[in-house]
Amino acid sequence: MKNLMCLCFVLLSIIVAVSGDACEGDRQDMIRECGQYQKWPAEPKLDPSNACCAVWQKADIPCLCAGVTKEKEKTWCMDKVAYVANFCKKPFSHGYKCGSHTFLSLVQ
Repeated sequence: MKNLMCLCFVLLSIIVAVSGDACEGDRQDMIRECGQYQKWPAEPKLDPSNACCAVWQKADIPCLCAGVTKEKEKTWCMDKVAYVANFCKKPFSHGYKCGSHTFLSLVQ
């Protein structure tokens, strides 16, 4: 019984360690490929690269948005994030919440 409990604990530890943050890969890809297009200041808005758009197309946006904090919004300009999303043809829907920002309309 003791061995079984020990084995269960080891397996649970492995599962937790492997699962980690479900969208960390997307987050790192987004920072690497899109960071320069989404940071403050709000202007100018630059058209993102094809590599950035490829990241946007595959990223788990709800997972990424769940991790956006007020502190992160000091680095990431949400108007620019919306611009990149629109440009890359994966826009936020009206009323979508990402961090503390709610998208009320498309940003052009």
